[in-house]
Amino acid sequence: MSILLDETTRVLIQGVTGRQARLHVSYMQKYGTNVVAGVSPSHGGEIVNDVPVYNSVGEALAHHRIDITVLFIPGIAVKSAAMEAIEAGIPHVHILAEGVPHHDASLIIETATAKGIRVVGPNSQGIISVGKAKIGGTGGPVPSRIYSEGPVGIIARSGGMGGEIANILTRNGIGQSTFVPIGGDFLVGTSFVPLLELFEKDPDTKAVAIFGEAGTGQEEAAARMIKDRQFTKPLIALIVGDSVARLPKGLSFGHTGSIIEHDVGSPAQKRKLLLGAGASVADTLADIPALVRAALHA
Repeated sequence: MSILLDETTRVLIQGVTGRQARLHVSYMQKYGTNVVAGVSPSHGGEIVNDVPVYNSVGEALAHHRIDITVLFIPGIAVKSAAMEAIEAGIPHVHILAEGVPHHDASLIIETATAKGIRVVGPNSQGIISVGKAKIGGTGGPVPSRIYSEGPVGIIARSGGMGGEIANILTRNGIGQSTFVPIGGDFLVGTSFVPLLELFEKDPDTKAVAIFGEAGTGQEEAAARMIKDRQFTKPLIALIVGDSVARLPKGLSFGHTGSIIEHDVGSPAQKRKLLLGAGASVADTLADIPALVRAALHA
């Protein structure tokens, strides 16, 4: 199985006539993603990679059932596109763009939460459920070079580093179920905790690897989940950002979420709490395969 996405998931692409969308839609379709429609104002009636294009989300919904919409939209224009999808009731809104203004992201997340709609991102690379489907840029044109089917879920703030974890697992004969890069922006719609809840319920995911940077309290919340027995599968964490912890207070370096305040979000605190809860913590990327293998065979 997988979480959030499989070959039956009906996907809408907002901004489908843009250059990046045209390229990645072809990769998504080749991998098995069920792209059913696209939206691009003033381009209604066109066809992109055999996908019908509509002028609005409402028009698309009049002809298709939609499970996920993927926004290939520049950050400055994300608010209007995301709000259109949220108001239309699409259950999962996936935002790829970075640089979404914080006020816009806050409004999007608040509105979606009130309506029971999941937002992933901003600044998410996409999702891949290995061997089934992918959205966004995750895996590029040939996902099989990095990802292989298997029992390990992956969650990461960084799409690139989550891909590195998948790659080193694949090279060591360990496959993956679903990888969700949640985005590195200061405000993101879906954090580690709700994804761990989904992985907990997925019978084919036997362990989860997470990649955490300095900033936010997401790993601390994951540690509380483990202590409270809300997440019972093995968790393997790679925590980085010690140099960020030595920067002047309030200074962000890297992703906009990389801000440590009152020790919340410090790499040392994350490691301490995760180890205390019973998770495995990798010191380097190279340590992950052995820790995962040990967890799977415990």
